[in-house]
Amino acid sequence: MKPDDPLLKILVCPLDKGPLILVPAGDALYNPRLRRLYPVTDGIPQLLPSSGRQVTDDEHARLREVRGAAAVKPADPAPSP
Repeated sequence: MKPDDPLLKILVCPLDKGPLILVPAGDALYNPRLRRLYPVTDGIPQLLPSSGRQVTDDEHARLREVRGAAAVKPADPAPSP
């Protein structure tokens, strides 16, 4: 998965529905609020709650410090009719 992938604009964490961070290698999406890492397999994000794993304190610190990780923001909600 690449940082300019349009799919990243609509992907959210399945647990808290918040934005995710694409790990620079492009092989995972990270939720720093819940400290959960979701794999990306063959370019397909695995966003089932059971697919994510908790990261250690050291991993969390490393993932937060990585420069170049793009925050993925959720799509704007549709206006009410």
